Formats: sequence, structure tokens, C-alpha cells
Amino acid sequence: MYRLGVLISGRGSNFHSILENIKKGFVQNARIVVVLSNKEDAGGLKIAKDNDIDAFFIDPKGLKRDEYDKLLIDKLKEYEVDFVILAGFMRILSTGFIETFKNRILNIHPALLPSFKGLHAQRQALEAGVKFAGASVHFVTDELDSGPIIVQSVVPVLSDDTEDSLSERILKTEHKIYPLAVKLLTEDKIKIKNNRIVIKADEIDDNFYIINPVCDKKE
Repeated sequence: MYRLGVLISGRGSNFHSILENIKKGFVQNARIVVVLSNKEDAGGLKIAKDNDIDAFFIDPKGLKRDEYDKLLIDKLKEYEVDFVILAGFMRILSTGFIETFKNRILNIHPALLPSFKGLHAQRQALEAGVKFAGASVHFVTDELDSGPIIVQSVVPVLSDDTEDSLSERILKTEHKIYPLAVKLLTEDKIKIKNNRIVIKADEIDDNFYIINPVCDKKE
């Protein structure tokens, strides 16, 4: 049984999705043992406490990045965490943190990486005029939003989309592919080869992608 530590900054909707998929048995070989937040009012902290998961606000005020990340590392080690799940954690991790949990940190980004890295990915997609957007679950490396991609979702961009409407539809697919990535990871079905993900599973091939368009119907 793998032990997961989750880092959040806000409402924790992806954390909640992973938790629900663990509870219903879709993810069977993992449990969330601790949730950490850099925001005291993060909604995900209440979700954790309501589900009897230890949850902590760790205040970054006055600390350098390395100093703050050392506090995170110490707490995650205290809980003997195997994998770190970033679920809306709005801080860039230090090299020291990434090296401590090398190839054991997952993140989800609301774009079809390698396109539209960084903040406001949905706005970037709209401004670029692309016809498809989506989300990507990837391993975290020192280069922002550039680690090996595990799974992706594809969402059509509608002609009347706003940043909010596109973000909402992408989020629906995030709640599907993030638990899937955790499932594959904790079933030991993921290997990294030449910076590419190879997924070992009978039902899928090595070049596995989730194509999961979510589109609001218009009357």
C-alpha cells in the first residue's frame, strides 16, 4: 500500500477526486496519509479533516523557498510518504525538494503539454486560437511543466468559450485523468524511458492517451 502526500493551495478539487476514487476502490493500492497547504484558508484542508486525514497549514511567510521546502520535506518524511501529489499547489518547488522525491512527484496542468506552460494556460489557449485544449498529468522536474507526461485529456475549444467556461470543462476531465494516473503509478505500471512514459498494462499500449472530450450542449 503506497502512502501519498498531497500538496494544495486552494479548494482541493483534484485531491477530493483522487480521495473519492480511493474510497470507491478505483485506486486500490494507495492511501492519502497527509495533506499540506501553504494557504491557511485552503478548502482542501477541511476536506482532509472531514475524512480523518492529517492536514497541516505550513506558513511560508518570511521563509526562502529552500527553507520552506525543507519544512515540507520534513513533514512528508515524518509520514513516510512514497509519492507526492500536487493538487493545485501554487508554488514552484525547489531543486532540493524535487531531488528528494525524484520521479515521485505528480502534477496536473490544464493544457496539452508541452503547449501553454505556466500560469493561465486556458487563457493562453484561447489567445492562441487553438481548437483543442485539455489537461496533462506529468512527473515534476526542475523545468516548469516539462516532466514526462503520463496521461492527457482533450477538450474542444468552443467558439464562445471564455477562460472560465473552458477552465470548467477542462477541470471535469482533470477529475478523471488524475485518479487514473495515480492508479497506474501505484500499480507499478509506469516506467520512464528516455524521458517518455511507458505504461505496462494489458488493456492499453505504450503510447496511451485518454481522449475524453467534454463539451457543453447548446440548445
